[in-house]
This record gives sequence, C-alpha cells and structure tokens, in this order.
Amino acid sequence: MLRRLVAFDTTSHLSNMALIDFVADHLAGHDVGSTRIENDDGTKASLLAVIGPRVPGGVVLSGHTDVVPVAGQDWISDPFTLTEAEGRLHGRGAADMKGFLAAALALVPEFLDAGLKIPIILAFSYDEEVGCLGAGPLIQRLVADVPAPFAAIVGEPSSMAVAAAHRGIDNFVTTVKGRPGHASATHKGVSAVAYAAECVAFLNRLETELRIVTASDDFDPPFTTINAGCIAGGSATNVIAPECQIDWECRTVPGVTAADVAGRLNAFVEQQLLPRMRDIAPEADVTTTPVVSVPGFSAPADSPATALALSLTGQNHPITVPFGSEAGMFKIAGIPAVICGPGSPDQAHRANEYVTSDELEVCAEFLRGLARWAARAGAD
Repeated sequence: MLRRLVAFDTTSHLSNMALIDFVADHLAGHDVGSTRIENDDGTKASLLAVIGPRVPGGVVLSGHTDVVPVAGQDWISDPFTLTEAEGRLHGRGAADMKGFLAAALALVPEFLDAGLKIPIILAFSYDEEVGCLGAGPLIQRLVADVPAPFAAIVGEPSSMAVAAAHRGIDNFVTTVKGRPGHASATHKGVSAVAYAAECVAFLNRLETELRIVTASDDFDPPFTTINAGCIAGGSATNVIAPECQIDWECRTVPGVTAADVAGRLNAFVEQQLLPRMRDIAPEADVTTTPVVSVPGFSAPADSPATALALSLTGQNHPITVPFGSEAGMFKIAGIPAVICGPGSPDQAHRANEYVTSDELEVCAEFLRGLARWAARAGAD
C-alpha cells in the first residue's frame, strides 16, 4: 500500500486527485463509501469515509496526502518509487505521512471484520504542507455529516510516540517599496533591498529577545522561533531596487502570539525605517500581510484522545513535537486530538526520506488495538 501511495506525486503545487481516486476505489472495493471535499477549482480534494456504524463516539484517523518538493535534494533513488534498503523504505512521503495512510488503508479489511460498535473515520486532507488549507473544509464536513467523534488521531511522524502539543505557525509576507534609480546616485533613490535587509536583521534580533519567553521544556525548542525563509528583489547591481519581498514565519509558544511578533516589526518599521525612507521618497512603504496561520496545539491534561493513545501504545506520558499539524484545528472544532504516527520527524522534508518496516508494523498493531477498543465501544 505504501508503494502505491508513494508512486503518486502529490507535491503540494500539484493535484492529488489521482491518489484520491485510488483511495476511493480501494474503499469501494470493500463496500466502504467515501465523500470528496474539493477545493474551489476542483484540482484537489480531501476524502472522508466512515467504517462501521454511524453512531457517536468514533475515532478519526487524520492524515494529509500532500508532500513537500524534492527539487534541489540529492536522492539516492527515484523519490516516487518506494525503494527498500536495509529495512528502510525510502520515498517522498514515506514518513510524512503516507506511512500512516498506508497502514490505515491496508487495515480496512480488518476494521470491517472487527465488529466495530463505534466507527473508525478516515479523514485525508490536501495542502497541509502549505498551511493546512484542506483541513478546514474537511473538518467542517466531518462535523456536519458524522456523529460527534470521541477523538482524532493525527498520524504525523512521531516515531509512534504520543504527542499532545506543538507550537503555532504563522506565515507573513513583508513587501518593501522604495524608489528606483541609478546606482551612481544612491542618495536620490531608496533601495528596497537595503531596507528589507534591515527588516530581516530586526526579525533575527527579535527572535533572540523572545528566547527569554519560554514554554515547558517539553517543547523543542521551548521558545518562539522566527525565520526569514525567502527574499526576492532587485534586477541588477547598477539599479536601485524599487521593490523587495520577504517571506517569513514565526512558530510561537504559549505566551507569545503571531500578532505580537508582527506588531513589533510594524513598530520598528514605523519608528525607524519609514521616516528615513520617506525623507527621500514620500511614496515609499513597508507592509506586512499574514498569509497562513496554523493554530498551536495543546491537549488538556485530561484529554480522552491522549488517554486513548497512551493506553494503546503502553506509554506513560505524552511528548511535544517541533512541527505543526492539523491537530489544533480538530481541537478548535471540539474534537479531542492527539498526534501519533510512524516515522521519525527528523526524516520529514529531507532527501532519502524513509520509514522502517518495523515502524509500519508498530503502527499497524496500534491500529489493530484501536479496532479492538472500538469493538468494545470503549467500554474499558
């Protein structure tokens, strides 16, 4: 099953429809119906399926179908052909997170034979890697069409450790507009690149300052991080750049909000940059626009989702994870959530990404335990 899923190139800028067709056909082959929740232009879809009775108290198995790009990475094999080497199954998405999807889909016959008294619900989304864009409509449809679930298990790669918290993620675009001119007369122009560089330097200083606002040591790292990931502007060394764009993100711990971070940058711009820029070019401007917001996630100590996952794994305490996920969106929708899936988070987004056969089997046993629990209707 993992081999089939990896073979679909579902990089986020591409359609995932071929994979969704395959999953729907697989489920239909076992007499399980499914519902598609398409994006606005019909190029992508999430999939929702209920296995077992349509009664309250089911458990959602949540995962995303998209993967990150392979461009610029040094792969030892075709990223979209699952390749086994020394027990490692290499392929884009093997860990993040088609391994979990494969385990869930491969066990559909066992779920059907388990005598479920409450349902196991499959919720597969699109565009998680670019801001959890598909999860919102999918969760809305789930809440509208499916009796209230007991819990959601988000199968992001956690090495099958139970995770109950992660930081929030917010992406911004800062656009700097200056005044073009000849590079021999820099006193007559305003370089958007130069002032964008000051914005990046400020964000770096701000991250250092925010390290004193720490969360639980379970967070790794236990402070807010800021990263200016992309910058683009200018056309030639002898031209004063009229415009420059910075794509940046912050990952916030409890006690810090993305609005705090953006507000500090805006104050710096208003007080330090714009007066100097507009002294030469009154039309100069700097604007920061939010692009994507993924809510942070922190399950309460008495979360039934955490308790269920701990009981199925035999673990005693949950951990936190450094990445974002759709878990916070389930929590906001009133569905207790937890993160637990095969593969190491260290493998995500890297060349030669892999999951091991042993990890997949541990995940399969976890899901078999879930099916046995659902067959008892959560009696214990």
